[in-house]
Amino acid sequence: MQMPDLDDAQRAHVACIADSYARLTGQPLVAGGSGLAAALWSAPLAIVAHGTEADPIFFFGNRTALSLFEMNFDAFTRLPSRLSAEPLHRDERARLLERVTRDGIIKDYAGVRVSATGKRFRIANAAVWNLTDAQGAAAGQAAAFSEWHPL
Repeated sequence: MQMPDLDDAQRAHVACIADSYARLTGQPLVAGGSGLAAALWSAPLAIVAHGTEADPIFFFGNRTALSLFEMNFDAFTRLPSRLSAEPLHRDERARLLERVTRDGIIKDYAGVRVSATGKRFRIANAAVWNLTDAQGAAAGQAAAFSEWHPL
């Protein structure tokens, strides 16, 4: 799967994923330098992020995440993030996002997600964090995980 062409606004959103993680943890999410978007895209861990809409929409999913969710970038970036969980798990997901909003980052999230074709998988030890721009304004939330198991 090839990295999508990102416009300047999309590149800024993608940079916010890594920048916010580094501000919260003091560690880089991925080694990237000037090729940050490519490093996030090709990382072996799944990385996803949604914006601040009332019903947040994913604005990024890397190659690993898109493979898990069985979607292409265009479809994924039109998906309300709540739809990545089955209906019975959406309350659990809402509690997670409230905890992240309060604490800034968590690194112990586990939950069940569902792909576009209905395949279920459990993620474990996921980091989920708030996205903020350089001035501290809310820009959404992101998640990264390298542990998942088909159900």
